[in-house]
Amino acid sequence: MKNLDSLTSQYKPKAVTAIENDLILNWYPKRILNRVKTFGSLLELGLGHGFSAKQFEGHFNQHIIIEGSEVVIDLFKKKHNDFKGIIVKDYFETYETDQKFDAIVMGFILEHVDDPGLLLDRYRHMLTDDGRIFICVPNAKSLNRRLGLELGIIKDIYELNANDIALGHKRQFCTTSLKELLEAHNYEVTHVEGIYLKPLPLSILKTLPDFKANLDAMLKVGIDFPELCVGIFMEVKPL
Repeated sequence: MKNLDSLTSQYKPKAVTAIENDLILNWYPKRILNRVKTFGSLLELGLGHGFSAKQFEGHFNQHIIIEGSEVVIDLFKKKHNDFKGIIVKDYFETYETDQKFDAIVMGFILEHVDDPGLLLDRYRHMLTDDGRIFICVPNAKSLNRRLGLELGIIKDIYELNANDIALGHKRQFCTTSLKELLEAHNYEVTHVEGIYLKPLPLSILKTLPDFKANLDAMLKVGIDFPELCVGIFMEVKPL
């Protein structure tokens, strides 16, 4: 199993991806809370920057997070030593429990792992009868990547860029490929929305008046346009 501590540079303060990571990773947990039907038990795959952990804190009777990197865990605990959830040091592929969860969150996880289908197969058995899995992934066919392709900045829509590599990404998804993966592993997609409709590079967006207001608008407008957004959010249930 690969040492995950070697892929933590973008999870440390002042990383080059920080502005948009902060934006997206603080947004999607709110959208999940908007969809959850019960606030019983939550299992999160990955701690990452810790934004979702703090967003979900206090909303569930039980909150368990699986994280394979000791560095990421230590960074989070130093910043949030009062966190009430349970953090389990383990790999997604080896974590075992007899417990059933009302919600399982795979927030920007499937692009990192060797075998996304393996996780989908393993974690379906950890859902309650009415439970849902919430999945977020980067979108290869986002508006900004489509423009990058047209301008010759990228050669292929599914090409991994420098930020992808720094973050340990192994693949890009689009709405079609993610749905095909989910359906191949016997899931029904019950809800789809977009995360962050980005029309221009961040360097240009920063020059606009009301920068933050523009970013907030791009998040809200993007909900209805998953095929064009930076990220894709899907809620699924086992068939």
